[in-house]
Order: sequence, then C-alpha cells, then structure tokens
Amino acid sequence: MSKAKDVTIYHNPKCSTSRNVLALIREQGIEPTVVEYLKAPLSRADLEALMKRGKLEARDLLRDKEPLAAELGLKDKAAPAKKILDEIAANPVLLNRPIVTSSKGALPCRPPETVLALL
Repeated sequence: MSKAKDVTIYHNPKCSTSRNVLALIREQGIEPTVVEYLKAPLSRADLEALMKRGKLEARDLLRDKEPLAAELGLKDKAAPAKKILDEIAANPVLLNRPIVTSSKGALPCRPPETVLALL
C-alpha cells in the first residue's frame, strides 16, 4: 500500500487529540505540513475547499463542544451551512480539530485513529 502524499494537519498544539494525531502521522514515517489554525486562520474559501476535498458538510468542520458554538446558535441542527462556515472563519476556535488532508481526501480526525485512512 502506498503512502498518501501532501499530508497537512490543521493543528492546535494545546489539544491532546491533535497532538496524538500528529504523532500517529509521524509514526507512519510522514512529516506533514503543520498549520496552526489559531495563528493562521482558515478563510471561508479554505473551509469550502476542505469540505469539497473530504466530501464533508459544514457541520463536520464545527467543534460543537466549544461554548461559543452554543452562544452563536450553531448547535441548532437548523443552523445553515453558510452561518457555520462564516462563524468558523471569524472564530477559528470553532474549527473541529484536528483536520487532516492528504492525496486521499480530508477528515476531522476524532478519534485519532481516523487519520490512518488518509495515510
């Protein structure tokens, strides 16, 4: 089985799940591009590209455990995708972490072992 190419992790070093996913990638002999999204927030266009690459819904990108998600009404199942993406772009803390992309697609990697499908 060939290894994925162009692996990128949208990473929060303070998050244990994100650190575990990064370690799993490196254990496979892959050194990914690490994007600390809190320092380099993703634009609305970046978020849409992630959705397309991974065949994901806007809600897949949302960290709904974040208190701000409830404050903004994003936990409501009726919240439109446009609002979810706008709020994630404006408030990077709302991004479900970590998200990994590779030549095989894009996935939010919770639990950490999810990343293996992309490697």
